[in-house]
Amino acid sequence: MEKSGKLKDLTFPGEKGKQKLSHDCDVCKKSFSEKGNLNKHKRIHTLEKPFHCDICGKSFSQKGRLNMHKRIHTGEKPFHCEICGKSFSQKVHFNMHKRVHTEEKPYQCNICGRPFSQKKT
Repeated sequence: MEKSGKLKDLTFPGEKGKQKLSHDCDVCKKSFSEKGNLNKHKRIHTLEKPFHCDICGKSFSQKGRLNMHKRIHTGEKPFHCEICGKSFSQKVHFNMHKRVHTEEKPYQCNICGRPFSQKKT
């Protein structure tokens, strides 16, 4: 098997040339390397929301989004800051919080060049 560093470029002994592993959305032409991800994506176009919260009835297109939502009801906060002890229900909020301690400012204003820790429009 040849290595290129990318899954989509994998070739196996005996194969002729490279075979791209691609599943394309027939609506917007976006490509996915896994068919399951394409199927999840298609719900954007169909507005299908098969995952329902058994507490409030809110619906979601992806199971992971439902699980994240359920933390509102349970109060679960699985992401813990080892520096200050603060906890978060969502990983994205925890990652933003970590910048308080690291002082990392990965976003820059395209007008004045000032750096910021969060991306806001």
